[in-house]
Amino acid sequence: MTKDAYRLIRPEQWRSSVVFASPHSGRDYPWSFLRGTLLDEHSIRTSEDAFVDRLYEAAPSFGAPLLLAAAPRAFVDLNRSADELDPALIDGIRSTTHNPRIASGLGVVPRVVAGGRSIYRGKLPLDEVQGRITRYWRPYHIMLQRLLDEAHAQFGEAILIDCHSMPHEAMDGVARSGARRPDIVLGDRFGASASGWVVDRIEAAFEGTGLVVARNAPFAGAYTTQHYGRPIRQQHVVQIEVDRALYMNEQLIRPNGNFVAFQKILTGVISRIVEIGARDQRLAAE
Repeated sequence: MTKDAYRLIRPEQWRSSVVFASPHSGRDYPWSFLRGTLLDEHSIRTSEDAFVDRLYEAAPSFGAPLLLAAAPRAFVDLNRSADELDPALIDGIRSTTHNPRIASGLGVVPRVVAGGRSIYRGKLPLDEVQGRITRYWRPYHIMLQRLLDEAHAQFGEAILIDCHSMPHEAMDGVARSGARRPDIVLGDRFGASASGWVVDRIEAAFEGTGLVVARNAPFAGAYTTQHYGRPIRQQHVVQIEVDRALYMNEQLIRPNGNFVAFQKILTGVISRIVEIGARDQRLAAE
């Protein structure tokens, strides 16, 4: 295992089948990477789900583990398959089937950051890319599957909450005229990655705070939901996208004046989500 591949915070007592994971909030930028990019240190951070790790930091106190990526998304994207290799970026890779994520420069090792800005001057050698996958991608996903297996063994099910953030402008084309724009988007790949009762209860937890929730538009989930979501086996995955404007200044990549208040709201939501998979809750239902 690579020491810096991830950070895992386990609860003192694991009391729920729920597991929280944040694949895009990592900000340990290797100096060699920053030295070789076309972008400055601020621009390279625009791909981050900045501060999502802090928003969900209360999860272990309620009895659920929290898995956090260490490597930044611009360096290696943990919400992509290890074989989503971009032939426009990586030497020795030939184009096969069309993959819209790869085509847009957002493979497992991204070619661009937000706004389509190129990260590199030229191509990367294949062994460099494979090294990133070996050192960062694989340890993260090995641990993620281990946590889901542990949850399933203890509680008979596993519920993965895949924690993300979205640019405020992402909802510009989705919000209906005259209606409040969604604050939260839940992705379950249109029912393929989680049973409806799980998503319903997560949605109710957010709506109970007054937040507006949408489902699957414009974010239905990517590799994590597709790979780990197996509701028929009682392994559920729901991706949560939070509007960044609720808690941060997107231009400066800094918490805004509402950060603490929103973090408190989200902490209440986290406690309700953990209750979904709590043993005592299920026994009471039975």
